[in-house]
Amino acid sequence: MSLEVEDIYGMTITTIEELQHLAKKRVPRMFYDYAVSGAYTESTLNRNNSDLDQIRFRQRVAVDMTNRTLATKMVGEDVTMPVALAPVGLTGMQHADGEILAAQAAEAFGVPFTLSTMSVCSIEDVAEHTNAPFWFQLYFMRDHDFSRRLLARARDAGCSALVLTLDLQILSQRHRDIKNGLSTPPKLTIRNMIDLAMHPRWCMGMLGTKRRQFGNIVGHVEGITDMSSLGAWTAEQFDPRLDWDDVKRIQDWWGGKIILKGILDAEDADMAARTGADAIVVSNHGGRQLDSASSSISILPEIVDAVGDKVEVWMDGGIRSGQDVLKAWALGARGTMIGRAFTWGLGAGGRAGVSQALEIMRKEMDTTMALCGHRDITRVGRSILREETIPTP
Repeated sequence: MSLEVEDIYGMTITTIEELQHLAKKRVPRMFYDYAVSGAYTESTLNRNNSDLDQIRFRQRVAVDMTNRTLATKMVGEDVTMPVALAPVGLTGMQHADGEILAAQAAEAFGVPFTLSTMSVCSIEDVAEHTNAPFWFQLYFMRDHDFSRRLLARARDAGCSALVLTLDLQILSQRHRDIKNGLSTPPKLTIRNMIDLAMHPRWCMGMLGTKRRQFGNIVGHVEGITDMSSLGAWTAEQFDPRLDWDDVKRIQDWWGGKIILKGILDAEDADMAARTGADAIVVSNHGGRQLDSASSSISILPEIVDAVGDKVEVWMDGGIRSGQDVLKAWALGARGTMIGRAFTWGLGAGGRAGVSQALEIMRKEMDTTMALCGHRDITRVGRSILREETIPTP
């Protein structure tokens, strides 16, 4: 597969970090910062990265490395590698029509794409421009009728699974978003106009699309016709009363495969497994919610030990490479989700950038698996890791 995105010097990009560097140049500051930032001191965000980095592999030699495969299943769906694109709000502000382009890249690569409730492109937009079923992510709203209508729209669009996010009942503070005055589309302040003028490529893309607001909400809620009214509505709508009875109610509304995202404690994992969920995602929301929390990778083994025979366990948080995916798999995750990594690809080069991010991860994962003495991801276990380097909560 050829790599189509190059940096401003014409050099081929070979790492996720290089895609991040290019995205930072091409995406206006408020939207780049939105994707990259964490809550408060960003200690949880940083711990996600550092704890993954300290894990070491065991190199094995003189083994047959031919006919390798990363193919597996996530909630019964065939995937070319155990990676799904996570739900990311405002993806359509990283690049014009961003959710559509990311979904198309995921479809072509053979991995799942998850559309956020707070997407710029609507459920119907993505369904119209893709052929494979995608997943839909729900934030539980005070307006239960709206939540039910969202789920009905997702079913009508052929979404094959629902991702219910549990760790955003109350929105934590991200300092950069406040300082940048984050809005969609950006408010035309002097500071923002100067920033936009420095990103002509992004602006031309946005001028060429009609999708510049929250497509799942505007036009689907009575009285919400523009961004001023939408801002007030969303600030009031996330429901802090969400409990396990509500989770069961949402499952009944949906009636299909459900993935519970935001689990960071074994007791909560046990409760999630009892609901009959098809999968749970060990996640701290990418370090964007509870500051000074444990990293996802350090909690993963405890949760796998507690519920791994009852429910499919996945992980997200800090994944920047194929090596990171392999580390999570070795510790029991039967799937991973990536957010920042694919949005950096999107910001750097649209659909081609997302494809490149996935290809970088695939190649890294394939090579690392082989050098650890394995040819089939489904046969890889904890033995490929040096036990003394695995972090604890």
